Amino acid sequence: MSNILVSNELAKKAANTIRLLAVDGIEKSNSGHPGLPMGMADIAFVLWQKYLKFNPKNPNWAGRDRFILSPGHGSMLLYSLLFLYGYDITKDDLKEFRQFNSKTPGHPEHGHTPGVEVTTGPLGQGFANGIGMALAAKLSAKKYNRDNFELFGKENIFAFVSDGDLMEGLSSEAASLAGHLELGNLIYIYDCNNITIEGNTNLTFSEDIDKRFQSYGWQTISVNGHVHRSLEAAIEKGINETVKPTIIIAKTKIGFGSPKKQNTSSAHGSPLGTNEVKDTKINLNWGPAAFFYVPTEIKEICEARVQELEEEYDEWESKYNQWAEQYPLLAEERNKDLNNELPENLDDELIKAVKNQTVASRIMSGQAMQKIAEIVPTFIGGSADLSPSTKTHLDNWDSIQPGKFNGKNIHFGIRENAMGSILNGMALYGGFIPFGSTFLVFSDYMRPAIRMAAMMKLNVNFVFTHDSFHVGEDGPTHQPIEQIASLRLIPNLTVFRPADAMETALSWSMALRNTEGPNALLFSRQKIRKLDGINRRTIEDIKKGGYIISNSHKHPDIILIATGAEVDLAIDAKQILERQNYRVRVVSMPCLEIYKKQSLQYRNSIIPIQKCLVAVIEAGSPQGWQGITWNPLHVIGIDKYGISAPNNIVAEELGFVTEKIAHEVDRFVGWIEDYDALQENEE
Repeated sequence: MSNILVSNELAKKAANTIRLLAVDGIEKSNSGHPGLPMGMADIAFVLWQKYLKFNPKNPNWAGRDRFILSPGHGSMLLYSLLFLYGYDITKDDLKEFRQFNSKTPGHPEHGHTPGVEVTTGPLGQGFANGIGMALAAKLSAKKYNRDNFELFGKENIFAFVSDGDLMEGLSSEAASLAGHLELGNLIYIYDCNNITIEGNTNLTFSEDIDKRFQSYGWQTISVNGHVHRSLEAAIEKGINETVKPTIIIAKTKIGFGSPKKQNTSSAHGSPLGTNEVKDTKINLNWGPAAFFYVPTEIKEICEARVQELEEEYDEWESKYNQWAEQYPLLAEERNKDLNNELPENLDDELIKAVKNQTVASRIMSGQAMQKIAEIVPTFIGGSADLSPSTKTHLDNWDSIQPGKFNGKNIHFGIRENAMGSILNGMALYGGFIPFGSTFLVFSDYMRPAIRMAAMMKLNVNFVFTHDSFHVGEDGPTHQPIEQIASLRLIPNLTVFRPADAMETALSWSMALRNTEGPNALLFSRQKIRKLDGINRRTIEDIKKGGYIISNSHKHPDIILIATGAEVDLAIDAKQILERQNYRVRVVSMPCLEIYKKQSLQYRNSIIPIQKCLVAVIEAGSPQGWQGITWNPLHVIGIDKYGISAPNNIVAEELGFVTEKIAHEVDRFVGWIEDYDALQENEE
């Protein structure tokens, strides 16, 4: 808490500085959302000036509080704060709001602008990310704090949240879990301005937020969002509550200070306009011709706060050095955790751990995960109430529960959407490689979180089992069809679908090493057979994403590409086709994204440019394979929903049995021959 005394008059001027910097940036850009920055400026000043711990010279200081602007459309509020408090944001950057290559994009982008903790914009995501950060802080405190050194996990997670955040179902899922886990280091401030794009929230939103969050187990505080002393009391009460998460319901006026647009939906998503900007500045006792203006006295109090925080930072660093000197092994472990260092023999350890049996690949994955939990300290996660089916429970580790943060198993409950976003928050906090699991068909619930993880390049592992129609009797609602192709559409997401024990082990190894984005690991419900001995292969072959698993003696007439359990089918179909005098090569493609990054020379050695026919076999939508070859391509997939029946009957009906696959490939050859003959006759 700051000891700097700021008069009421100066505090109001500071808030006006924040709101009018935002107004000017939006007006110059002729694009943006002025309403939120204008309405939340008072709260922002009180929080940043008096309570938030940060260091603009070291934005990643481990002891800092986290600040999340969940309604990211109000980004000019955050950029104005970063500028005033000395981050690497200049007035020129404010003037370049929403322009190409600027540090001030339309919505905050993590890794792009210093001081931005998380990419926000899709409402509800930031709300849930903060809960992941709060959980990670509790876990860090339990792991690293010793004796009189309570350095870690002392930070608070602050967030501004909006009506839109609270309307999204994601916030309900996440808030429920946060209350259950007693994450008292969460302090959310709700911008209760009762306005959305379409008008007043009473059109659709009439629930009692206070009672709603009380039922989740949160501390609730109601306050006028423009009365500084009341805001201070509310924030202090939130900080002092260490068991219950806190939501401060702050009644605000959207577009505060605008004579015509205050408390109207027109303030939400459009610049005020030249005349209204002028009138707003006059109304706030500001020079109407002053643009991007910062009064000297406001600059001075912001600089004084930063200097005060630097002293706190130096004290923290001194204690950290004492801790590291007293506990050198623990300090070394923490550095390794933050850098996500992995064992050098990870490949070998996982290959040994995954038994080469005729079992479902979800069981193989479970074996790999037990070993990962043993040798990778940062590995942690859970499932959306499905670990007995997804095989993701870490057997030698406790479950995380209220007041008990020394385990590795997180029970997310039936909250897939929140699970994904919480995992992202844990990864953003640092020092964790998180995972979450459910059935592949339910990946649709998690898509926004997966997309945000990919955008932020987070090493988060999404484990999806029951990856095909072999779910069987559960029927079309539970049989994934379009999900594999849909996941591959997400830029920067790496999708693994291994075919056997060795591929499963190395898929996990590659996923853990991926520092450029998240991974989706897809595993079967049904048994898949052992593939060793079919063709000599190396670790490096598999780690190229696609390789020859069964070859022909001469240049192939047909190349069969398959993923996951369908590699079995391709190998068996090869035998039938060879009896028909075709030369057949089978390629296993555990990861299409990694394969596409290989050299042209390597890819040509697997799928030659020289004339041959290529058939892909995958139990899902045929979309997404079009760029795999220049040769004639036929994708044997599924373009309709499944059937409620035992899985062997479903396989027969959908054509995913050996004889039907071989017949379909033979028909494909016939089509191409007929086409070639037609072309020759026309010539």
